[in-house]
Amino acid sequence: MNSRKVVNLFLKTLALGGIVGLIVSFFVNVNGAYTENLQPFNFIGLIGVMVFFIGHGLLYSAVSQTGFFAYLYVHRLGLSIFRSFWPTVQIVLIAFVVFDLIYFPYKRSEGEVSLIWFILAAAALVIYGWIIAKIKAKETKKHAFIPALFFMVAFTVVEWVPALRIGLVGADFSIIMIITLLACNTYQLLILHRLNNSSNEKVKQ
Repeated sequence: MNSRKVVNLFLKTLALGGIVGLIVSFFVNVNGAYTENLQPFNFIGLIGVMVFFIGHGLLYSAVSQTGFFAYLYVHRLGLSIFRSFWPTVQIVLIAFVVFDLIYFPYKRSEGEVSLIWFILAAAALVIYGWIIAKIKAKETKKHAFIPALFFMVAFTVVEWVPALRIGLVGADFSIIMIITLLACNTYQLLILHRLNNSSNEKVKQ
């Protein structure tokens, strides 16, 4: 994949993050940001709020892209070190990350939030990752399933959880962040083989 396609992927993913961040913010309406500027109507304030959430989406998109390129490196490294055991290692890492996603947020909440909600959130992430991994495997090869699931679950959590732990995002912003991360991660994962295929076709020509 040439540099032009890399830049194109970067810009499209960045734009996707900004759009998703903005759309999700309409439904989350953090601290009534939109309501305050609609009643009474404040055009400048409304535009400012929209730009603010677009900025957050762009930031989360940048985090997603950093994670994606890290995943590509880790995947190659894992293949070279663990070889045929790499799929098993990835499954173990997925299980560890899912446990981390459930246990530590629950412990931090000090019992204020029921454990079942953390289990449901983790299950929803795994199910979504499973669906995207199945699509990736169907469009490429069967053995692409586990690496795709590993990226969609483990790397999404790695991108999301640190910000939650150090308090960079609140409950509302965490929703915007996770949905934006999932959208960007999904796009990058499913577009990569298409870009590679188009590059290979041009080389053959």
